[in-house]
Amino acid sequence: MTAFQAALFGVITTFIASSGFWTYLLARRDKTSSSSKLLLGLAHDRIIHLGLRYINEGGISREAYEDLHKFLYVPYKKMGGNGTVDRIMEEVEKLPILTNRYVSGEK
Repeated sequence: MTAFQAALFGVITTFIASSGFWTYLLARRDKTSSSSKLLLGLAHDRIIHLGLRYINEGGISREAYEDLHKFLYVPYKKMGGNGTVDRIMEEVEKLPILTNRYVSGEK
């Protein structure tokens, strides 16, 4: 090992061992954790809101179902979402698929 490599190794080791480095990592993890919780909360609220709306309407369009499932429910579950949303989605899945008149060309 050259003198330069030894000095560089010493600097890197000191940096990693410093409390500032670990404080930075912990703060970054907490920020990510807060962001994840916020995203989960927003997804939960949106799934419940939309799911109850479709349940009350008695049906859902294919497009609305695919958007709800693909863009909200699946990512929500991957992030560790809870069972309340599962119960709403089970009820949404039982709904009849309604024809979307704008997609089918009807007026």
